[in-house]
Amino acid sequence: MPPRQKKQAKPEDMKSILWKSADKLRGSLDAAEYKHFVLGLVFLKYVSDAMEEKRELLEEELRSGGMLAGMGLEGTAPEELIRKTVEDPLQYTGAGIFYVPPTARWNEVLKHAKVSADGPSVGEVIDGAMGTIEKFNRPLKDTLPRMYNSGRVDEPTLAELVRLLDQLTFQSQISLDGKRVGARDLMGEVYEYFLAQFALAEGRKGGEYFTPPSVVRLLVEMLEPKERERVLDPACGSGGMFVQAEKFVETHGGNRFNVSVYGQERNQTTWRLAKMNLAIHGIEVDLGEEPADSFRNDQHGDVKANVVLANPPFNISDWGGELLASDERWKYGTPPASNANFAWIQHMVSKLAVGGRAGIVLANGSMNSKSGGEGDIRRAMVEDDLVACMVALPGQLFRSTQIPACLWFLADGKGKRPSRSPWVSAERAGQVLFIDARDFGYMATRTMRELSDAELGRIAETFRSWRGVENETAYADIAGFCRSVPMDELREHDFVLTPGRYVGTTEVTDDTNAEPVEAKVARLTILLREQFMESERLAKVVNDQLRRIDA
Repeated sequence: MPPRQKKQAKPEDMKSILWKSADKLRGSLDAAEYKHFVLGLVFLKYVSDAMEEKRELLEEELRSGGMLAGMGLEGTAPEELIRKTVEDPLQYTGAGIFYVPPTARWNEVLKHAKVSADGPSVGEVIDGAMGTIEKFNRPLKDTLPRMYNSGRVDEPTLAELVRLLDQLTFQSQISLDGKRVGARDLMGEVYEYFLAQFALAEGRKGGEYFTPPSVVRLLVEMLEPKERERVLDPACGSGGMFVQAEKFVETHGGNRFNVSVYGQERNQTTWRLAKMNLAIHGIEVDLGEEPADSFRNDQHGDVKANVVLANPPFNISDWGGELLASDERWKYGTPPASNANFAWIQHMVSKLAVGGRAGIVLANGSMNSKSGGEGDIRRAMVEDDLVACMVALPGQLFRSTQIPACLWFLADGKGKRPSRSPWVSAERAGQVLFIDARDFGYMATRTMRELSDAELGRIAETFRSWRGVENETAYADIAGFCRSVPMDELREHDFVLTPGRYVGTTEVTDDTNAEPVEAKVARLTILLREQFMESERLAKVVNDQLRRIDA
């Protein structure tokens, strides 16, 4: 007899419930706070549901005698054995399921939210549950929020929120060996959806922990992480890069549990978001001993990774560069104290294993800026044959900034270290592939653009064919889209790496499917604003340099 089934909320219903929960908190907390508040409760509901489902299955197997038969015994289990077995933490943690002690389970929280009585408040019960769950599940140490008894949200509102979230259900069929179908994926989908919506609500601040999914997918599809490789993100935000990397390994026939994952994040609340996100997805990750700055407190000093990828904050000037002028990581030149772009690139290069590869999201200015010695650093990197590919992205992809962005792809030892299966063919030594995807994407909302699956595939397959991957079609330059450029030509252009300079333009023969006038005006308006912002940034850099000269 299968375990009792509960009514399962559909994903679209769950999203609606989540937004109703956020509405209840507006006015009490700002968006940056209530995402932690709500996600903590959603997580508590998820781990309680998942454990209860496994608990029911264990009890049913014991009562039917099936579990005892598997142990070489006969008959049905006595009640005492059933009680001890279903409350044994190892039955859950050993199967990849979080153990939730009786006093910390969702029903205990719900009971206090439904009945006003003497004793602990709802907030006290929730905070206590979070602490208890952390004690029994090592991966959650210092992760779960404990802000529910702070008084920031009044008890009636908190109780109403708990009752609303009780409508969420996370169910799957769970076998005794711990294999689960559906629940974890559903929770992961809900969590990522909620992060995306909160990032949109928070605007610029949201970009500190969230990278658009299509950009993450493109990075991963082009870097192709594999089993038994180390993956590192030194600015990991909420951990979305790792989730996509392990999905890639799994969908390409590998075992995602055979990937070593390392991350670092300096913001404490974002660091906790990442730990919770990755725990939900069942990803074991080393996020260091504490939240820390990658430049001044590298938590993975000895780690060399096969794949390094990141979306660091664009053009930051307060990164402490004046204190790191002689740092050994600046192999290609000291980055300017006024901009961390080339500090990020060189930090990532320093973390590459022999033959490793990296992908990084940066502002477009990184492709052509010469201020503060950036042009010299870029030239040194290209001449060392480190740069493999540059991709220009369309506007309106990022919620956090209107600054145009690009992707850098780096390959250690490109053309220098022959092997049986080099990541980049030796014949590409001294060449850089340029891809211009500025016209790609579709408007997913009135203000946000996304890259389609077909566009992601086209970019990734072009890169694969250029790299010389077996069974791929032969690479060919395509006017207006891609071109492989030799070192001599890059030198002629003073090592400016803007794809539009090299790929040329597409010959227009039919404008039947031309961009509508209104959409074109909107796009060009956004582009003009982006250029104004970049102009203001450069003016600030120039003024800073002039002030230093005057001083």
